[in-house]
Amino acid sequence: MDRYTAAIPNRRKPNPAQRRRELCDAAIQLLADDGAKGLSHLKVDAKAGVPDGTTSFYFRTRSALLRAVAERVAELDLASLQSVADSAGLDAESSASTLAKLVIQSGEEPQLSRTKARYELTMQATRDPAVAATLQRATDAFTKLHHDIVVQLLPQGAKLPPAVVDDLSNVTLTFINGLLLRFAHGDRIIASPEQLDGVLSAIAAGILSSERRGRLTHDGAPQPRRRRA
Repeated sequence: MDRYTAAIPNRRKPNPAQRRRELCDAAIQLLADDGAKGLSHLKVDAKAGVPDGTTSFYFRTRSALLRAVAERVAELDLASLQSVADSAGLDAESSASTLAKLVIQSGEEPQLSRTKARYELTMQATRDPAVAATLQRATDAFTKLHHDIVVQLLPQGAKLPPAVVDDLSNVTLTFINGLLLRFAHGDRIIASPEQLDGVLSAIAAGILSSERRGRLTHDGAPQPRRRRA
């Protein structure tokens, strides 16, 4: 990593965009290691190995830093999922889907740190509208990509009714999010991509055999009865 050294007169200044990425990556690791309480501008400086004041120069406030970190996490997450979509969800050299491999890798370092940081940011978003907006945009894009991957992975997926695909996408994504949360807590309930593929296939089979397929996660889904006053 480039460091500013006053003794070197013609040293090239760091690229601002690259420096921001480096600082955000350091902040991601801090969030994973120490939680939101362990995040400060000076701690990011130390983690990134840059002079004190560097982080505050690029991100004036804590909110600006958190928003930038959320954008960086979203950028990395979406790039990873896009690679799955580009591969049609399949790996010619493996029996497991690339989606399952990505999810399992998210429970192992170095990706596990990003998984932990993501949940820390989710909690911060409840108190910071800017962070919440950033994460919501990422969630919308993530959901669309996952939907496309589900269509690719399912036999005859492109021929299924859109509402059924929506159910399959929504339920499997909800399951994956819950699994990632367990990974963040250190619970390796599912240990291999092949095992995860088996679980996701069972979920899909259950949905496809349900009489309510296409209405499980839509407005037509049954609502709990309200007690009369």
